[in-house]
Amino acid sequence: MSPARVLIIVIAAVAAIGCALLLRGALGGKADAPAPATAERATTRVLVAKRDLGIGDRLQPSDLGWQEWPADALNPNLITDGAAPVKESERSSAAKVATAAGDMIGGAGPMQTYQGSIVREPILNGEPILARKLVRDGEGGFLSVVLAPGKRAIALPVTVDAAAGGFILPGDHVDVLRSREVDQVQAGGGGQSTKDEFIAETVLTNLRVLAIDQATEVQKGAKSLIGATATLEVGPSDAEVLTRAKAQGSLVLALRSITDSGGFSGAARAEPRQQGDIVRIHRAGATEVVGVRP
Repeated sequence: MSPARVLIIVIAAVAAIGCALLLRGALGGKADAPAPATAERATTRVLVAKRDLGIGDRLQPSDLGWQEWPADALNPNLITDGAAPVKESERSSAAKVATAAGDMIGGAGPMQTYQGSIVREPILNGEPILARKLVRDGEGGFLSVVLAPGKRAIALPVTVDAAAGGFILPGDHVDVLRSREVDQVQAGGGGQSTKDEFIAETVLTNLRVLAIDQATEVQKGAKSLIGATATLEVGPSDAEVLTRAKAQGSLVLALRSITDSGGFSGAARAEPRQQGDIVRIHRAGATEVVGVRP
């Protein structure tokens, strides 16, 4: 190549570079700087629901799980596992395995603390668990959440011999029996005589036991629970029947088999009328008054 041609190429290259610099200066542009690497955010684990939970649901272990949550977006109301926030890249495989093993083994951690609680407000799948949406055993409002819709809770005084020897536990189903004294008045011959008789009758059947005293659950492995008060779940009209029965005689709770706890729950038969305990029989001009079972 001749020296003249080389000189022309060099001049053209310098001119092209100069034009590029002038054009960039005129447009006010700058060379794009390399984008900075995205800073990795530290995360912590937050307790969330693993399915949709409705009002009155009792939390089971399978209903709860942990989810990674940005530490800088952490709300004080969220329930965490208590570990310090770390970056995902810093979580070693061994640490992840140890965490998973700890979740399986369980213990007195945050997740175990809320197991068995009753849902007070609906919680959606994947939504963080908030303590205000739950009611734990012994907290205020627990019984009102446990009650089935349209039901009432009513308490009865009980003794060991009137509550199946203490083997009636929260969650069991019982029948309520009433024993009372009935006067039998007999007329005939030269006068009238009165004979006392005690009768027993089933007032209400298949009622769910909500609590014995203030215990709504029994300790693990317990086979009996001695208490002075049994709280039962009844319908509004059955509450009136039970209140009258308390005033009319002694009450006994009969424990039902767990296989016999389904089906109808409520009044076993129509309540007798106030004056329905005697019958007057007119025979051959004479009136005989006798007591009858309702």
